[in-house]
Amino acid sequence: MSLQLLNPKAESLRRDAALKVNVTSAEGLQSVLETNLGPKGTLKMLVDGAGNIKLTKDGKVLLTEMQIQSPTAVLIARAAAAQDEITGDGTTTVVCLVGELLRQAYRYIQEGVHPRIITDGFEIARKEALERLNAFQMRDVELDREFLLQVARSSLATKVNAELTEVLAPIVTDAVLNVQNTETGSLDLHMVEIMQMQHLSPKDTTFVKGLVLDHGGRHPDMPTQVKDAYVLILNVSLEYEKTEVNSGFFYSSADQRDKLAASERKFVDEKLKKIIDLKNEVCGMDQDRGFVIVNQKGIDPMSLDILAKHNILALRRAKRRNMERLQLVTGGEAQNSVEDLSPAILGYSGLIYQQTIGEEKFTYVTENRDPKSCTILIKGSTHYALQQTKDAVRDGLRAVANVLKDKAVIPGAGSFFIDVANHLSKANMNKLGAKGKTKTGVEAFAEAMLVVPKTLVKNSGFDPLDVLAMCQDELDDMEPAAEDGEAAPRRYVGVDLNIGDSCDPTIEGIWDSYRVVRNAINGATGIASNLLLCDELLRAGRSTLKEGQ
Repeated sequence: MSLQLLNPKAESLRRDAALKVNVTSAEGLQSVLETNLGPKGTLKMLVDGAGNIKLTKDGKVLLTEMQIQSPTAVLIARAAAAQDEITGDGTTTVVCLVGELLRQAYRYIQEGVHPRIITDGFEIARKEALERLNAFQMRDVELDREFLLQVARSSLATKVNAELTEVLAPIVTDAVLNVQNTETGSLDLHMVEIMQMQHLSPKDTTFVKGLVLDHGGRHPDMPTQVKDAYVLILNVSLEYEKTEVNSGFFYSSADQRDKLAASERKFVDEKLKKIIDLKNEVCGMDQDRGFVIVNQKGIDPMSLDILAKHNILALRRAKRRNMERLQLVTGGEAQNSVEDLSPAILGYSGLIYQQTIGEEKFTYVTENRDPKSCTILIKGSTHYALQQTKDAVRDGLRAVANVLKDKAVIPGAGSFFIDVANHLSKANMNKLGAKGKTKTGVEAFAEAMLVVPKTLVKNSGFDPLDVLAMCQDELDDMEPAAEDGEAAPRRYVGVDLNIGDSCDPTIEGIWDSYRVVRNAINGATGIASNLLLCDELLRAGRSTLKEGQ
């Protein structure tokens, strides 16, 4: 009531009502997103205010583009989107886990258990789950191309159809391996250029071991194909520059104006002369050798004409991000002036050619010696098809990169969630530190973990309880230790979505990223605990106070 006295316009929800709002919002968001989970998940169609259509299964895209009103749902959506920023996947998993943790906890709260006791149980269960995850991960696997293909397939299959997955998996894997620095182990995915081309179908998406620029030469006489090319990377203006301050020139005769124009031209021509001298020095009279200029700034028509006469292909206004990639691809050095040009700063490319699609020109820089950057050329007939493929490729790249960074994987198909639920339900609660009513929190956590395999099975059209019972039976059969006293070899039990049965994901080649699952459990438990402990919802911001004045 104290808030009402301070601000009569404030809206507040106390105790049970606040908790009910939080649980209902979380369950509502879960029911929207859970149908997307897994390779058999459904698509969502998003239509924005301008009528643009986007088809997607990606949880991150849905959460960032949907208009969400409920403050609780907004909180969950932001935390789940942050999961995607950090690890590149697991958004839908976080939303499902939060919804289920709150649903299971609410059952016990209605029986009289205090939310603080349940959150204490959640914390104990979270620590035990992470310890179980560290034991469950596989570090002794050989991370060769064949294994990384399985990782890429596991990620891509949840975003696009099976046919397209087979096309994109090798592209994504080769792209990550291409930009990985084997000496230092560093991996910069920004060096993979993702280029969209509204042309053909998504199955025609290709991997280019080089760079594709989204513009071409701006002069009709310039060569469209250059072999054995020296590449000069410039950040120099080859056009007349306006002064930075607002100034004007006054002349009293046409002769003075001509002199002014000539001196402006001379300023640019001197720069061009140095570039052409360098071209003559390295190419000489050899007609088989080419020379290409990629400039970040402008080149005026007169300069283009001079360069075309010397058989030089010149590209102007290249994107800044491509300048760094171009250096990694060709091995050249970017120059900010033409004063110190020498053959040592030139890059090399075996073949540079242009392709025209409709009114757009694309320049391919290929056949390089040791490119440390590459391009994924996404094709598709419609804008939403391009966007869906782009989102899938981005997640696939992150999945493969995560495995290389972690040097570990965990078996997929929901096997970890089944294993940890089984482990927590059979564990000695007193040893874990859960005594008395705190056990209810651990039990709720164990039950909530099963939401991932249950949703996977439900989306495939099978009975979740039936399939999980089979998995549970198989886990129980494996429990006894070996006869000689050693522990029985670990086996992994996941859900087979094609026949509605249990399977071994290590044999099927289904893998999850270690860091995605770790962050999902940490993030979901943190959000669920905070929402359970929230006993009052206040809508009393400054704007409400101002209205009442």
